[in-house]
Amino acid sequence: MQFSLWLALVGAGTLISFTPGAGAIFTMSNSLNSGFRRSIWGILGQQVALVIHIVIVALGVGVLVSSSPVIFNVIRYAGAAYLVYLGIRQFLRKPDLDEEEVADKKNESALSMFQRGIWVNLLNPKAIVFFLAFMPQFIRPDQPLLQQYAVLTTTVIIIDILVMWFFFAFAARSFQRFTHDERGQQVLNRVFGCLFVLVGILLAVIH
Repeated sequence: MQFSLWLALVGAGTLISFTPGAGAIFTMSNSLNSGFRRSIWGILGQQVALVIHIVIVALGVGVLVSSSPVIFNVIRYAGAAYLVYLGIRQFLRKPDLDEEEVADKKNESALSMFQRGIWVNLLNPKAIVFFLAFMPQFIRPDQPLLQQYAVLTTTVIIIDILVMWFFFAFAARSFQRFTHDERGQQVLNRVFGCLFVLVGILLAVIH
């Protein structure tokens, strides 16, 4: 990939990663519940889903999904339902000031956060359609495709990890003062719960 084209990819990828969405909300929620450092596991899970989306598009399956209303809608509504489920669960979560239970929440297994991260991004068919429109801008058919896709995937993943961890997860730390009392926890749970539900609804209704 030409250096000038790669710089354009970095700029576009950075802008996209800074756009708030389900992944950003999920990352901030993890940072609040499990801590800044451990939130990286959820972020890594999101990257696995991102790689899967890129592979799907690269193999041409993205064309099928974007051209088939039935397949697209099934995946879209499944993703929307999962986000709404996460939001309702977060909204109904009771304030928890018990030190032992708080410790358990902070010690959620890395595997659990990793798996949830995969599902949050994987159940978003918009990503497939987006990459279908985004990736061809940075791929030259007359050049070796495997190397180009490798550069694109690596660049996008590194950018997304940096933005998610050092911006969204770090920004969530400013909310931690609310977690030390019952009223603060209730407010945060309802705010993040509503955000998850909102993103899920938008995913279902926006075309």
